[in-house]
Amino acid sequence: MRAILSLFVALLIISCAEERKEQPFQSVTVTPVFEDSVSIRAITFLDGRTLAFAGSNGIYGTVDVNSNKVRTNTQYYDSITPSFRAVGGTSEDFFMLSVESPALLYKTGEQGKMELVYTEEGDGVFYDSMAFWNDLEGIAVGDSVGGCLSIIITRDGGKTWTKLNCSDLPEGVDGEGAFAASNSNIVTKGHKVWIGTTAGRVYFSGDKGMTWEIQQTPIVSDESTQGIYSMDFFDEQVGFAIGGDYTQPESNIANKIKTTDGGQTWQLIADGEEPGYKSCVQFVPNSEGQGLVAIGFTGISYSSNGGETWRELSEAPFFTLRFLNDSTAYAAGSKRIARLDFKK
Repeated sequence: MRAILSLFVALLIISCAEERKEQPFQSVTVTPVFEDSVSIRAITFLDGRTLAFAGSNGIYGTVDVNSNKVRTNTQYYDSITPSFRAVGGTSEDFFMLSVESPALLYKTGEQGKMELVYTEEGDGVFYDSMAFWNDLEGIAVGDSVGGCLSIIITRDGGKTWTKLNCSDLPEGVDGEGAFAASNSNIVTKGHKVWIGTTAGRVYFSGDKGMTWEIQQTPIVSDESTQGIYSMDFFDEQVGFAIGGDYTQPESNIANKIKTTDGGQTWQLIADGEEPGYKSCVQFVPNSEGQGLVAIGFTGISYSSNGGETWRELSEAPFFTLRFLNDSTAYAAGSKRIARLDFKK
């Protein structure tokens, strides 16, 4: 009798676990937390309670996710008001990087001011996104200059940054760049990094940017407005990328790709099916690589089966999002930041 009871309890536990695993999101509640005349394409969590952001008009700030209290400031450089589309963070500092020449990279400084740690001027200078491997090592990427993608790396916690020589990178493609759409065309996991480009290629390094190789993908990239807009990896093997064409947002042909071998091979997925163009995609935490949320000015879409099928949860337009936990995310876009609560 005791053995039968033990078996019943075990089966009950397994059944409950499977039931929880199979419950997909059914809806999302969008709660505005910040509204202003600023376009925000870059957000990051600095810890479990602070969301940091930077956007147009030199505006940057933080959101306390417990109270939704927002603090903002404006960064000026001489007579220039920079536009920021890339942010990153370590346990010690917040970083923000402007787009056009002169590229301006700031880190947390003394007495509440931001400290300028890297500048770059010249024709074609345009930085798109950044990420950190750890508290000491980080990377930022920009469009091609001088025949190769622009990549800068720090090894000292962001105090100094060094631009890689073209001789240290794969041969570039004419006009190849990256999209400064959501600060999410670059992903770091372990010692690895993946960078998606407008040419539909993925720059991959398995040793924190010391050596590089190209991963080819089948994503549509025939026009300058096409390519990989956003990518995310659930772990070092399972990754997903999305793109399309923001000038033809309803087009859903060859705009979604997936890898299960760390990017050695990429396959089209949900080809010819919704969603069309999206500017940001993120894996849902604790979803075993099955939950994905993709957003853009076209709304919020969700997949519960690794990208095989999707459905629209909201028409609310945003540019970028990051998950706080497995049911709450924050999203930013034109003139606003909002809290997204996903319901099962």
